Amino acid sequence: MSERLRVLITGFGPFPGAPSNPTMPLVKRLTELRRPALDDVDISSHIFHVTYSTVDRELPQLVAERRPHALLMFGLAGRTPYLRIETRARNAVTTTFPDADRHVARKGVIVPGAHAMPFGPHMARLLRAARATGIDARPSRDAGSYLCNYLSWRAIETTRGPGGPRLAAFIHIPPLPRAGTVLPRGSSRITLEALVDAGEAMLMELVKLARKQA
Repeated sequence: MSERLRVLITGFGPFPGAPSNPTMPLVKRLTELRRPALDDVDISSHIFHVTYSTVDRELPQLVAERRPHALLMFGLAGRTPYLRIETRARNAVTTTFPDADRHVARKGVIVPGAHAMPFGPHMARLLRAARATGIDARPSRDAGSYLCNYLSWRAIETTRGPGGPRLAAFIHIPPLPRAGTVLPRGSSRITLEALVDAGEAMLMELVKLARKQA
């Protein structure tokens, strides 16, 4: 391609029930990667405040200003002990759990009458790339009904509009174990280093796929 490839990596800040969001250090580490394969790639990052209004306001701004060819988005799945590769966004919004500004959605859907929207077949490639690092990664058809699913929906919309990114991907990560704490049975034992390795593998795969679509 004649222009430099641009990738936007996003995470979320704290939200009710999660005073520390591990997507923040993960996104920072991935943005700081220095690899020969990324020499001609402009990687930028953004952390969303966990509100619906923030996503609605900032995502279009980011797409317009940074013009990413690909979006790699991360969110926290507090009760999942493995990496979840989301394959679609559901047309669902929780009407019981508030966002970080204590706003509760009034409607249980994003777009009345719409069906779930798939990210696309590239998610299978990202799943294989993550698994190749040895991490426990699994496909998911349910991104929930909170901000992660909402951002996924809005991101897929941008890939279908003029001037939007060619590819978008959303990955749910588990909570990170805290130093000196005893983990309950079934809790995640995945470390930040393992997440960075898997994130790098998925980033590299997404770059390859975006180049092919140039």
